[in-house]
Amino acid sequence: MIVRPIDILDRYWNFKGFRPMQEEIIDTVIDGKDVFALLPTGGGKSLCYQVPAMISDGICLVISPLIALMKDQVKALKTIGIKAIALTSDLRPDEIDTELDNCIFGAYKFLYISPERLQQELVQSRIKQMRVNLIAVDEAHCISQWGHDFRPAYRDINILREFHPEVNLIALTATAKPEVVEDIITHLYLEDAKHFQRSFRREELALMVIEEEDKHYRLEQLLKEHKGSSIVYVRNRKSTVTISEYLNTIGINAVHYHGGLQHEEKQSHYELWMSGESQVIVATNAFGMGIDKADVETVIHINLPESLESYYQEAGRAGRNGKRAFGIILKNNSDESRLRNQFLKVLPDVKFVKHIYRKLCSYFQVAYGERPENLFDFKFDQFCKQYDLNSAKAYNAILLLDRNGIIALGHNFKNQTTFQLKIGKEQLFSYMRTHPMIAEMLKVILRTYGGVFDVPTRINLLLISEKCEQTEEQIISGLKRLEQDEIIALRLSQTDAEIAFLVPREDDKTINSISRIIEQQNKLKHEQIRSVLDYVENDQICRSRQILAYFGEKSGEDCGICSVCMRAKQPESSINTKEIITRIIAVLKEGPLNSRELMKHTRLSEKKVSELIRHMLEKNLIEVTKTNTYKPVDK
Repeated sequence: MIVRPIDILDRYWNFKGFRPMQEEIIDTVIDGKDVFALLPTGGGKSLCYQVPAMISDGICLVISPLIALMKDQVKALKTIGIKAIALTSDLRPDEIDTELDNCIFGAYKFLYISPERLQQELVQSRIKQMRVNLIAVDEAHCISQWGHDFRPAYRDINILREFHPEVNLIALTATAKPEVVEDIITHLYLEDAKHFQRSFRREELALMVIEEEDKHYRLEQLLKEHKGSSIVYVRNRKSTVTISEYLNTIGINAVHYHGGLQHEEKQSHYELWMSGESQVIVATNAFGMGIDKADVETVIHINLPESLESYYQEAGRAGRNGKRAFGIILKNNSDESRLRNQFLKVLPDVKFVKHIYRKLCSYFQVAYGERPENLFDFKFDQFCKQYDLNSAKAYNAILLLDRNGIIALGHNFKNQTTFQLKIGKEQLFSYMRTHPMIAEMLKVILRTYGGVFDVPTRINLLLISEKCEQTEEQIISGLKRLEQDEIIALRLSQTDAEIAFLVPREDDKTINSISRIIEQQNKLKHEQIRSVLDYVENDQICRSRQILAYFGEKSGEDCGICSVCMRAKQPESSINTKEIITRIIAVLKEGPLNSRELMKHTRLSEKKVSELIRHMLEKNLIEVTKTNTYKPVDK
């Protein structure tokens, strides 16, 4: 009996039909041809390799750059009865060995691995023995130096084509400019591949940029106007907590989500939002990959995004049910400097990377020409203090060395010590009075770090020990006591990471081999920031057309629904001022209002409302109350 793709779709995913292009892509894969597929967020990329892999005997290899995404995919497949495994750092070496054997003997249909894991000799030797039916490269833009998430290890994926030359390959991505598409096709040897690309245009998605000094106020107004499911993206973990708490105090049900939450809390918040019990999830950009919630109505960015690629991918999580949805950026006068400070001032150039590399070699006493075989324990804060380094810039340089195969960092490099208070201030001060030996340390932490009552906060043990004039061992002992007494939640990492040197030390010569990549990635980041600023500042060209042009797609039509198009439909200059003034006075007769409340009633800009208020005050039509609101003048 012939099994059709639609039968697989119905049996496992309970879908009765494919999304645009999916079926054509799947049929091409089943025919044994290579495929390049560029499908915007929400286009259903995963099914394009999962369905054909289920039809054929053997295992599908999926290369993915994100552990969280791999875990989500594996969990989703297991939920519907499909056997899948991801080789993540959660597995011990002996478990990896066992699971690779299971893949050889047919226990799994899908094996998810990172490009870095693929470089391991053990993994390669076992993959050679597997009966592979398809190779899927997810987030394929990572292979390009012009891609927004360049991963040099992606360049070595084509080794799979040597191991299994008879197996076809599908490369998938959601965001890629023309030069990135060319890189993907070249480096994956997709010379005879069938190319599928859907338009980036999202007919149902209204892209908005709103200038607003009081972003909390505008956020409240937007979420009360658009009462459907919403995602609010913020820059850091602390903001996820403070903004979700603010929304709850004004009657908008919200939960927060970030990478530092415990698994149980993450899952609980996620399920509250997925079920609709919480209207809003306030999240860092760690949230969203692999999330398929069709009824998201609004995606709001409180801060400017770091690239148009990431913005459009995140905004594209709204409106997957085909109904009108909104992708909104809130901006104000301070946003540009914040964006530049966060992403450009901490970019390490070639000279700085060379400096960091030499200091690492000195720190671990690596001799010139030597490549140590052993692993070193690495205390990042201590390293930065010893050489008087900017920690953010040094951190980026070390990650760059890791990403480019000069060094290898243990997976816990980002998992530094975090601290969160579990009790209120009154209970804490009572505890401090009865534990004077620990009180001084707590005072230092409270003075040094904000938000420790609200969110797990990364703390510098070396800095605390210096301020307290105690050893790090004494600080760690005190923290453990606080954890034991259930005063704090503690994640303790006495060693930030293990570090290995992968190439012999040759100082500048070592870094010169990757200097072109460093320069190109820095240039790309500057261009991305400039593109974001150009986008939010350009209020003359349809926002959809701006996005399409960025991705190399020409469009002669305005979308008609973005903030630029909507303003063009009814320019404020065309508004009948006399009629608006009559309406304002009628509203004020019902009760005094401030300028913001008048903006809400008139749906005019702050500038236009200010002009009207000034005019009405001059004409003695309204007056200011003691509470700085406005009311009609009694005549």
